[in-house]
Amino acid sequence: MKIKSVLLSALVLAGGMASAHAADNWYPSKWGAEDELGTANMNSPERALEASKLIKTGKTYRLAIETNAKTPSFAPRYFHITVLTPNQAPGQSLGENKFNFADDMFAGWMGTGTQIDGLGHAAIDDVYYNGKHGRDFIRTDGLTKFGTQNLPPFVTRGVLIDMAACKGTDLIPEGTAYSKKDVVDCAAKEKVEIRKGDVVLFHSGWLNLLGKDDARFGKAEPGIGVEAAEYLASLGVMAVGADTWALEVLPGEKKNNLFPVHQTLIAKNGTYILENIDSRELAKDKAYEFMFVLGAARFTGAVQMIINPVAIR
Repeated sequence: MKIKSVLLSALVLAGGMASAHAADNWYPSKWGAEDELGTANMNSPERALEASKLIKTGKTYRLAIETNAKTPSFAPRYFHITVLTPNQAPGQSLGENKFNFADDMFAGWMGTGTQIDGLGHAAIDDVYYNGKHGRDFIRTDGLTKFGTQNLPPFVTRGVLIDMAACKGTDLIPEGTAYSKKDVVDCAAKEKVEIRKGDVVLFHSGWLNLLGKDDARFGKAEPGIGVEAAEYLASLGVMAVGADTWALEVLPGEKKNNLFPVHQTLIAKNGTYILENIDSRELAKDKAYEFMFVLGAARFTGAVQMIINPVAIR
């Protein structure tokens, strides 16, 4: 089931968005006018060693959903795998030792399933992170800036904000925007502090709809609002993720504003977005802080990447 195409029509309405990006003073980046990594600059041996101290039980959590042709995705994205046995007729083996093998081909979009949004993904009036214009680096055969092949391994402290539990429900309704107060209050209830360099994951229970009500899953969702995004960026977090396909609240807080949280985090602050994060087991275990590990595949010029990050506690 693809994401409702009605969202695409909002692109036309968003065309009237003000182009006052320079007045916001969001570029050049604090990491320098030519920086392409944004908050990924905060990865360091010291941060990894500090995160390793959170490991008490050795339990690991895979944070990706299973991805296949039925996985809901934002139109026109799709995902398809074809498995072949090259140059082998049915039942034929190769060589005197009777060797057989299977290979697979992938056709689809990197922005399907559990994914990381790179800094070349979201813009304000064609101006991307660090004030770079899309016309200068976006090519059909790959980005010449901000390609996800340049991402270092993410090894840092992870924090789970279980918004469903904090609001006393198993499933937060679509259209529910998390405010700064919601984030602060939930973190306080969990007795966890959000710190500079953290990866912050939000749990809403939304993935429980996957495979059961894909139409509802892909039509709208709960998520952070712009105020909460600005708050998280002000804390200097490395990435923000959620168990939803777009991270931010949909429908949005303001009519005709399309994905403003993406603009706030990615374009203005160089903060990475993680989508369709499977936080259900973390929430069940009340694992509110953990070591977060992510090594993205190095596809040259990729805008996004399908990922399987890991939490260890």
